[in-house]
This record gives sequence, C-alpha cells and structure tokens, in this order.
Amino acid sequence: MPNPLVVSPDQAPAPLQMVGEEITVLASAEQTGSYEIFRQRGPEGSGPPPHSHPWDEAFYVVEGQVHFGVGDAQDLIAELGALVHVPGGSTHWFRFGPGGGAMVSITSRAGASAFFSQVDAEVSPTDPDLSALIGIATAHGLDLAVPSA
Repeated sequence: MPNPLVVSPDQAPAPLQMVGEEITVLASAEQTGSYEIFRQRGPEGSGPPPHSHPWDEAFYVVEGQVHFGVGDAQDLIAELGALVHVPGGSTHWFRFGPGGGAMVSITSRAGASAFFSQVDAEVSPTDPDLSALIGIATAHGLDLAVPSA
C-alpha cells in the first residue's frame, strides 16, 4: 500500500511550461498508485488544441472561467466551482476565459504527467515546434486533432 501523500504549497514542484499554460504535477501515478492530479493555470485564450487520450479526465475550476468543447458539445462554459468530466477517448479542448484562470485536474491513470514533463523539457513554451509536440503526444497515447498543412 502506498504511503499517504501530502503536498503543501511550499513543497509543490515548480510548474511545467506547456505551450502557454503552467501545469503543476501535484501527484503522479507513481505516487498514488493509479491516478494523477494537476493544477493548471493559464492566461486568457490559452489551452490545448482538440485532442483525445485513453484516460478519463476531470477538471474543477478554482479561478476564473474556462470554455470547453467535449465531443459534440462545443460551447460549455465552466465558472468557478464547476466540474467537467471528460471520458477517455473523447475529443476535447479548453480555453481559459477573460483574465485567465486555474483548474485542478485529475486523470484516471498514468500518462499525462510524463507527457507534460517531456513537453516542458523539449518544446519551447513561446515558439513551439508543432511537429515535435505532435511526436511527443503520439508517443504518450494522445491524438491531436490539428489541421493538416
């Protein structure tokens, strides 16, 4: 059985830079034995392109407003205190609303923390190489729905 995990604000790891967004890995699957927990913060308009992955994901808005698209529902607005659940395999995206925002997200299994860490290490947050980002995403089981050139 894994040991209890307590992450106080002064012990949280430095945020990872994820193409305009900051993602703090609060708990990896290695630490919990299964799921992962993140704090995601971004300026207005930031967020990932439409994508899917095999794990479920839940987002709890703790600051601001976040616009979501999940499957056919493309205009979901999540205010402070809202929870959005995205089933694994669903194509989804989000954008932080006016003034930016923050969310706590939880995934149902390992995968996201390794992806975020590799992007932070290998992709410029200000001038991202799209082909490198797509390659990293594919290697971690994500499918980015980006327009072809």
